[in-house]
Amino acid sequence: MRKYVQPISAALLVLFLVGCSRTKFDGSTVEDTITGEEPKESVSFQRAPAQQEEEQEQQQEEAAQQVTETLMDLSGVFQGIQGCAVIYSPEKDQYAFYDKNLSEQGASPYSTFKIISTLSGLQNGVLENEESKMNYTGIVYGNPAWNGDLTLKEAFQNSCVWYFRQVVDKIGESKMQEELQGLLYGNCDISEWSGSSLNSREELNGFWLGSSLKISPLEQVKVLTQIFEGQSNYQESHIELLKNIMLVQENGDTKVYGKTGSGGNGEAWFVGFSETDGERDYFAIFLMDREQKEKVSGNKAKEIALEIFS
Repeated sequence: MRKYVQPISAALLVLFLVGCSRTKFDGSTVEDTITGEEPKESVSFQRAPAQQEEEQEQQQEEAAQQVTETLMDLSGVFQGIQGCAVIYSPEKDQYAFYDKNLSEQGASPYSTFKIISTLSGLQNGVLENEESKMNYTGIVYGNPAWNGDLTLKEAFQNSCVWYFRQVVDKIGESKMQEELQGLLYGNCDISEWSGSSLNSREELNGFWLGSSLKISPLEQVKVLTQIFEGQSNYQESHIELLKNIMLVQENGDTKVYGKTGSGGNGEAWFVGFSETDGERDYFAIFLMDREQKEKVSGNKAKEIALEIFS
């Protein structure tokens, strides 16, 4: 990442915590193009309002004193596609931005939300390990990788919507709302629990697919940092399992972990982190280009990230 960071400008960054206010954004797209046990007792994620407000004020004060920002020129890497990038280095306590304005706008998380639904499923006993399965009904989907009795690892890496629709339904609205508020996950809006009927089949819709839930690229990075730096209530063993299924590239001493997400009208994500000798850089790549939507995909966003961290 460092080869792309240029001293265009550097100033103190006052981190804002958006909380759960809804952000307007045209998220009227679909999830990756479609062709064709009882929960166990879990840890509470709810924070008392007074405690949460006090924590936010303390975090804002600390951020104002310590965190710096840098701008990046990634125009060559994005190859004319409109989008943004946010990278955060905990070791330096530094954010780097490519198109900072876009990085602060909320958008549907699409399949990047599988990071949260995996952790929540493990935490609440819906999922047990990488081999956990849901109920495949035998429906033949346009994506052949979805047709079968998938394990958690297979479902995550093939971004299988029906699998995670079942996981989320087993977790339930109340617990999911509690966890999102604990993480300050975007606007925390799961009011459209069943989704916006963007896909013809009920099991291929959800609040995280072009629907009520919105999160900005900057917020994505903050949430990832909380989780993988041990600042959340998720169990370490569950985080480690998630990390294992998020690995997408190993190049020498550097490993890149992430999850893609994409809609059908020029929006796509790749979010995760790069790790070298125990040092991590958290990132969110977001593409939003309706004029060139045929070039936009989660795989393209991943390609951009891998070039940055190569």
